[in-house]
Amino acid sequence: MIVIGLTGSIGMGKSTTAKMFAEEGVPVNDADAVVHDLYRTDAVAPVGEAFPGTVKDGVIDRQELSRQLSGSPEKFPVLEAIVHPLVRRREIDFLAGHREAGTDLVLLDIPLLFEVKGEDRVDVIVVVSCDPQIQRDRVLARPGMTEEKLAMILSRQMPDADKRKRADFLIDTGLGLEAATEQVREIIASLRARKMSENIPHA
Repeated sequence: MIVIGLTGSIGMGKSTTAKMFAEEGVPVNDADAVVHDLYRTDAVAPVGEAFPGTVKDGVIDRQELSRQLSGSPEKFPVLEAIVHPLVRRREIDFLAGHREAGTDLVLLDIPLLFEVKGEDRVDVIVVVSCDPQIQRDRVLARPGMTEEKLAMILSRQMPDADKRKRADFLIDTGLGLEAATEQVREIIASLRARKMSENIPHA
């Protein structure tokens, strides 16, 4: 089984690209979606204890958590120490299930793949990118987004240029949905051809 790692900075179109892989029949484990689920389940108690006032109606209020982190960014490692192991456990279960099922390709959608040193967890890395101005326009159009919040998020992410250098495959989402879909199909075809010609070790 070939494990694809999909990553990209905020506003690059990573989530849309992950859906394209899913539509082409590649199972996707979405780390963001896993975190959202954890904020309703396993992470509620430990996050609520570490960040008082963030639990509302039995779930983590993500806006309140974001507000607290914006005011105290030094607390990010506290949150990560709680959430990352839980996310990793879900990922391991996802991979095990698909290995058992004989799936040929799977995709791990990991926003901070490089930042969390996740390269060893995947066989190939796909980086989603676009022109910086397109990225900025997309992000600032989001509800509740501000220049300050964007600056804080970008400060925690590896620069796009560095991610590009470390990619096995690059998808430019600035060329439109149709072009991005075609790039996804080419990557899938390339990996399936490679799997047929090589014996790729398990991740």
